[in-house]
Amino acid sequence: MSARIRVLVVDDSALVRETLVRGLSAAPDIEVVGQARDPFQARDLLVALRPDVITLDVEMPRMDGISFLRRVMAVLPTPTIVLSSLTTSGSPLAIEALDAGAVDVIAKPSSNVIRGLELMLENLVRQVRVAAVTRVDRVVREVEAPRPLALHQTTDAVIGIGASTGGVAALGKILPAFGAFSPGIVVVQHMPAGFSADFARRLDGQCPMRVTEAKDGDRVMQGHIFVAPGGERHTEVRRFGGEYRIALVAGPPVSGHTPSVDVLFRSLAQHVGRNAVGMLLTGMGEDGAAGLLALRESGGITLAQDRESCAVWGMPAAAVAIDAAQQVISLEKLPSAALASIERTAPANGRRSVGPDVRA
Repeated sequence: MSARIRVLVVDDSALVRETLVRGLSAAPDIEVVGQARDPFQARDLLVALRPDVITLDVEMPRMDGISFLRRVMAVLPTPTIVLSSLTTSGSPLAIEALDAGAVDVIAKPSSNVIRGLELMLENLVRQVRVAAVTRVDRVVREVEAPRPLALHQTTDAVIGIGASTGGVAALGKILPAFGAFSPGIVVVQHMPAGFSADFARRLDGQCPMRVTEAKDGDRVMQGHIFVAPGGERHTEVRRFGGEYRIALVAGPPVSGHTPSVDVLFRSLAQHVGRNAVGMLLTGMGEDGAAGLLALRESGGITLAQDRESCAVWGMPAAAVAIDAAQQVISLEKLPSAALASIERTAPANGRRSVGPDVRA
């Protein structure tokens, strides 16, 4: 080991990387030799730089941090400190990180992140010094261990909303009720091509959250609402590494529509599971009912607008008929019900609090 401890910082947030680099570099015996935004960039820097210590996030694009750590420990074992809001002391994911070969796990702050990181830098510097003199052995597994925790656990929750007839007015009432830091929302509203961009722009002027027409590859994240584009492609949410992203997929109509609410909800069931909330609003027909049932069966929270507040009691009625909706409630209560559902599951899933963002 050189006179100074050479550190590689790996985190998908440029602001977090900047804070860590600045804080670690202030220590006279530590030198940050590189920083990476994802595991693939980190792999190249690890081989080229051979750092003494790595600081590693868990939620990153293309590959989660623990999967990357397992690969590192199999070929080029390097003392690693895992930093994540998911790795609170004693949590299952913290144990998994240690099992994968981490020297230590440190929980990122779940609110006021940059200020919280600055306060934890003293502890991080101390742990980097410990890690630098810790022996880590090559860990090879004949079969890579299943990764249910990192694949399903995330600080990001996703709210999917489906609507048709009467939905434009309904969405105009409920979306402004979500605070600026609410979980990411993906909306499928049945409308022709060319209308969804203008609809998104109008909502953007009314909502604390940012509202845009969804584009392929958009990251679904806190503070953003995505409106599915009308036309010939379906809108799905898929998992990429530690992130959820929009996928626009060409295909024939499903349940009579493109984009289809069923397609959105089924993608949430497959890729998001218990981190998802599905809300089915007013509309004619049955689109969304089967997908909402799939989401419920995957562990997600499922809500439907009640008959009294619907312009057309069609799509929610179809969901109620097959027991797809866990709650059937009035339009004005849907935002608070969705956020309360996420808040109740937050301790188990490691998510930040969302309750204060609810607007009256």
